[in-house]
Amino acid sequence: MPVAPPLVLESGPARLEVSPDDGGRVSSLRLDGRELIARVDEGPIWWGSYPMVPFAGRIRRGVLMFDGSRYELPVNMAPHAIHGMAFDRPWDVVARDEVRIRLDDRWPFGGTVSQRFELSPDAVVFTLQLEADEPMPASMGWHPWFRRRLDGLDGEVALSFEPGRMYERDDDYIATGRLIDPKPPPWDDCFTNLAANPRLSWPGGPELTLSSNSVDWVVFNQRDDALCVEPQTAPPDALNYAPTVVEPGRPLVATMEWRWR
Repeated sequence: MPVAPPLVLESGPARLEVSPDDGGRVSSLRLDGRELIARVDEGPIWWGSYPMVPFAGRIRRGVLMFDGSRYELPVNMAPHAIHGMAFDRPWDVVARDEVRIRLDDRWPFGGTVSQRFELSPDAVVFTLQLEADEPMPASMGWHPWFRRRLDGLDGEVALSFEPGRMYERDDDYIATGRLIDPKPPPWDDCFTNLAANPRLSWPGGPELTLSSNSVDWVVFNQRDDALCVEPQTAPPDALNYAPTVVEPGRPLVATMEWRWR
């Protein structure tokens, strides 16, 4: 099977690489030659910055209930389905800054997803769009792995994150939908009502501010080599208790911006 070359965008101090064959993910972001994106393990979940679609986070036990019907989704992180159906498949290149994919038969509804990248000297903007062939429940977002330490710099990244509320998490690591006061880190949790945009600061290096039109954010900072700050259009498993229904002609659109200085 032919291998699609990476999309390479360059502007000022920034060099962005997107791998269409690897789930349409950002495989590299270098600022002044320093790599910000991490690979912490083998397998598609554990590296880069990839889109989560048509659902973000976990679906409990891989069971989706919608419109009176029950659907069994593939369990890819036992005992749950996690992070959607597009991060582990090749995407098609449709422009020098855009990739696209058709949802496959692991998802019980038809649709097409596109992702566009806009790079400037001080920012990159990601746009993810899901167009439905038929009504479907959906959520989406991104899962970036950021390095805690950058080559040639001393010290570890500091995360500035000010959530107003946190989704209660049960023993299955699934958000219950009930909002509570934020607990102290470490986290593998979903938050909302942020007081400010999340910010990553590397001592002696760049400061990266993340923003999104999504109001929910998952932070995973339980590893000592990388951390994840993930905007999502809904919390994990929301498709089962408070779904956003995407209909033909009314796509679901999410945006994310990384701005540096």
